[in-house]
Amino acid sequence: MEPTDLLFNKPESLQNLQLSFHKFSGELGPFFSWIRTLKNLTSLQLYNCYSSKIMPPVIGNLTNLTSLEISYCGFLGQIPSSIGNLDKLTSLKISDCAFSGTIPHSIGNLKKLRSLDISYNHLSGPITTDIGQLSELTELILTGCRFSGSIPSTIVNLSQLVYLDLSENDLRGDIPKDLFALPAMLQLDLSLNQLSGPIQEFDALYSCMKVFYLSENQISGQIPASIFQVTSLLDLDLHSNNLTGSVQLSSLSKLRKLVSLDLSNNRLSVVDGKGRKTTVPLLPELMELGLASCNMTTIPRFLMNLNHIVILDLSSNKIRGTIPKWIWETWDDSLTSVNLSHNIFTDMQLTSYVLPNSHLDSLDLSFNRLQGHIPMPNMLQTVGNLPQVLDYSNNRFSSVMPNFTVYLSQTAYLKLSKNKLTGPIPHSICNSRNLEVLDLSYNNFSGLIPSCLIEHGHLSILNLRENQFEGTFPYNVSEHCNLQTIDLHGNKIQGQLPRSLSNCADLEILDIGNNQIVDTFPSWLSSLSNLHVLVLRSNRFYGSLLHLSRNSKFEEYFPKLKIIDIASNNFSGNLDQRCFERLTSMMEKFDDTGSISRHYISHRDVYYQNIVAITNKGHYMTFGKFLTTLTAIDFSNNALDGDIPETIGMLVSLHTLSMSRNAFTGRIPPKIGEMRQLESLDLSWNKLSGGIPPELTNLTFLATLNLCENKLDGSIPQSHQFATFENSSYEGNTGLCGPPLSKPCGSSSNTNETHLNISEDHVDFILFLFIGVGFGVGFAAGLLMKWGQTGKWFRIV
Repeated sequence: MEPTDLLFNKPESLQNLQLSFHKFSGELGPFFSWIRTLKNLTSLQLYNCYSSKIMPPVIGNLTNLTSLEISYCGFLGQIPSSIGNLDKLTSLKISDCAFSGTIPHSIGNLKKLRSLDISYNHLSGPITTDIGQLSELTELILTGCRFSGSIPSTIVNLSQLVYLDLSENDLRGDIPKDLFALPAMLQLDLSLNQLSGPIQEFDALYSCMKVFYLSENQISGQIPASIFQVTSLLDLDLHSNNLTGSVQLSSLSKLRKLVSLDLSNNRLSVVDGKGRKTTVPLLPELMELGLASCNMTTIPRFLMNLNHIVILDLSSNKIRGTIPKWIWETWDDSLTSVNLSHNIFTDMQLTSYVLPNSHLDSLDLSFNRLQGHIPMPNMLQTVGNLPQVLDYSNNRFSSVMPNFTVYLSQTAYLKLSKNKLTGPIPHSICNSRNLEVLDLSYNNFSGLIPSCLIEHGHLSILNLRENQFEGTFPYNVSEHCNLQTIDLHGNKIQGQLPRSLSNCADLEILDIGNNQIVDTFPSWLSSLSNLHVLVLRSNRFYGSLLHLSRNSKFEEYFPKLKIIDIASNNFSGNLDQRCFERLTSMMEKFDDTGSISRHYISHRDVYYQNIVAITNKGHYMTFGKFLTTLTAIDFSNNALDGDIPETIGMLVSLHTLSMSRNAFTGRIPPKIGEMRQLESLDLSWNKLSGGIPPELTNLTFLATLNLCENKLDGSIPQSHQFATFENSSYEGNTGLCGPPLSKPCGSSSNTNETHLNISEDHVDFILFLFIGVGFGVGFAAGLLMKWGQTGKWFRIV
């Protein structure tokens, strides 16, 4: 539809014009010129009307407008300075577009403006000080842009300002002192910036502020006493800063209207004083409390007197002993989220192992010392709840109710890892149709894996690592498979891999290491375009790897593979040059970091993210994200022979390479010297001959080198990292000489340059982690959860 098509209909009396979801394809100038002819038009709203267009300056000709809203329109370029001509405007909203540049200085001309919302655009630079001229302004929203610099001091001139939101920017420096004392201010949101310095004391006597968000900045110093004197406060959020000092809970006694308080993740010590008992309850209206990482040693006693707690986060403290039953019974009809993780609780005072809380959609008891039965929230009689998140991991629980699966009807995330649970998984778990994440790793579960966990289509994350499961891999994988992670490492699974696994198009991690699987290399998985990690180590895989390079069935060949571990199997034969030419994801030179996509729980701001654990260089290392350097190949402890192909040098992003304990012959490919990201190289226990290529001294990140037990000769290179390696890197090579070995190099010894010339004619090929310490991939999970009406975040770890 063209704007000029509207010309046939020109109602002279039109005052309000709202256009939504109109994708005009023509130029915008004629459209705004036509609107100008509507003499009585005072309100214009454009919602999702245009995309990828520049707003013409003629918008400044609509001088009769008192209200202008442009949202979700995709406008490009700068906000026209002519917008400052609309001097009758009382409301201006330009949100969720793609404007860039800065706010025009002409904005200061809009003296009648009461509401200004320029949020979620691509603006940058400092916030113009001209905003301080808008003396009638009551609402200022500049959230979700890229504003930098400091908060303009002129904002404190806006004496009628009621609502100020500068969140989600890159603002730095101190907060203007007088900002807290603006007489009409009700809500102040400065969260998610880089603000620093202390919060200065202010005169709280005349403050009527109700909501104050300052979370996720770099604010330091102590919390000023004046904040706790603002008796009108309903919501106070200071979490995730660098605040220090002690906070006596009794100092909050004047905040009798407070509904939500979050002081989590600072360097505070919150003290529950033992002063005189009082008949006046502390914080009587409180519903949401976040005191994570506050050095607390007891559960605050004042909570016993409150009736309507909805969210409670006391995680990452030093609270020990028993979790009292009043937590569950007092708030049985209100409690929705509890996080008591990372404490020293040893027991739970319970009347029943079925908790009475029918609305509890998030429970995190992980990282304590809890024993006995696992309690389950009673969700049987409820409908319409959010998908439930349950985390009991890293405790000492030894049993779970035989019929526990009947309480999982609303559960989307269940983590029972690292406990002492035994027995089979009840087949009734197949009825848990909302389950998206199931982590039972590091227990002693046994029996068969219920086939529904893999064959049905609803599950996304399945982690059964390090248990005693046996039998075969479930065979009939659904064509609608949603699995992103399958981790069966360290069980007793036998037989072959089902070819129907190729139905799992979203699969990112497949770890079946340390089982008893008998099969050939699963090249039929090479078409999985999202597969990042493939671990087959310590099974009974056999056969040649030559077909890896000759298989032309799939146009793409493991296009995103970052970690491949086939160590300790029975693979044999030599490696073809083309084998490494197709691992394109290991050839990319990244300047930034990337991660495997997080799995968000449906309808929740909660996600499960894998943590990679690698035994490398003698240390157990974990990574919360799949960094570009976290790229590894381990072909160790097989029966591979022949030359290492030169094409291995194409894998320039490789971090770790182990090809030890095979029967490789020929020379070390000089091309390995082009793998500049390499930190660990293990070619030990082979039959490699010739000299150590001097090109390897280019590996300036190399921290671990193992070339022992080969047939290498000549002098050891001395440049760069090679000067740091010890005798153990070269033992068992009788022909090597020079430091660090005690054997000197004679004058008749061949030089590395000679060996280099010969080696250029050889076909070489390599990859993978050093076998001395092995290679393993493990997974853990973290949660990030958005809570409360005001859109705050609360972490479950």
